Amino acid sequence: MDPFTQGALGAAAAQAIVGARLGRRAALVGMVGGALADADVVLRGLADPAFPVALHRHFTHALSFVPAGGLIAAAPFLRRPGERAAVIAAAMIAYATHPLLDACTSYGTLLYWPFSQRRVAWDVISIVDPVFTGILLCGVLASLKWRATGPARAALALCLAYLAIGGVQHARAAGAQEQLVLTRGHTVAEARVMPTLANLVVWRSVYRAGDTLYADAIRAEPLGRVTVSVGDTAPSVAESDLPTRAGRDERVRRVFRGFAWFAGGLTAVVSEEPLVVGDARYSLRTGGFEPLWGIEIVRGERDATVRWRNLVGEQSGSIGRLFDEILGTGGAVPRPLGGSSPPLPGPVSATP
Repeated sequence: MDPFTQGALGAAAAQAIVGARLGRRAALVGMVGGALADADVVLRGLADPAFPVALHRHFTHALSFVPAGGLIAAAPFLRRPGERAAVIAAAMIAYATHPLLDACTSYGTLLYWPFSQRRVAWDVISIVDPVFTGILLCGVLASLKWRATGPARAALALCLAYLAIGGVQHARAAGAQEQLVLTRGHTVAEARVMPTLANLVVWRSVYRAGDTLYADAIRAEPLGRVTVSVGDTAPSVAESDLPTRAGRDERVRRVFRGFAWFAGGLTAVVSEEPLVVGDARYSLRTGGFEPLWGIEIVRGERDATVRWRNLVGEQSGSIGRLFDEILGTGGAVPRPLGGSSPPLPGPVSATP
């Protein structure tokens, strides 16, 4: 999640567990420990400019790196010999919360590095969620004001409950996606159901069947029904689909493989000329394909080049549309699917 939330979670965890020993300093140590893993942004210069996010949420977000990360976070606070053990404990506890919380989002985290290169993404909370952040902030501030660990512990309990609700909502949305796939008669290669920005009500369903990606909006009312608004389709693209000239270039292939791994195999064609491949996991239109970022492959007469593309400015979606979807006053315009799939009405009721 965002560094502010990560710092707040680290502060709450350290205050709740070590606050009786360190007092208010536990929250400060925890804030540093909780946010430190995101210092990996300084490693962008080591990555290929066409794939600058290659090292974000990499080894600094692995559970195996927690001891080293915790010691680095604790280093500025080790001046008092009698408190060193408590400071190190606070920093390591806080640092450990960072990769675990990031794994709860849809972005992907190398949680088990170096033993696995799989990007872990449990898809139970958005990358930005003001409710979750607000609970943590209130708990930390109350603990600091009253010099007590109780408010921080209560905030952590509420946040765990919130993540559990996210897990339940994800399961309901995933069930709706399965019903949708069965209705269409598709065989799915990759599929994801992800929370949209700052809520646990509207979910983005994306899956690949054959060489086509399908995006749909799923609205899971917390105590009500689950509905699906049929969205758009987009051509999928794999390394074998690269144009001949681009496919012969080792750098282009390497960047494309890295980007496809980063996007979990959900790579969509945004434009044909120049060829722009987008990360289909994210779009401001829940049921659309307008990625936030991608790579552009330009084919020259003799060779090909590749570069990173920030596509946010090309989005036609809006936060207002998402709010309408959350409130149930708007949503994706239903449309028939391409190919042999039967058209579906929208919204489609699904069994909760």
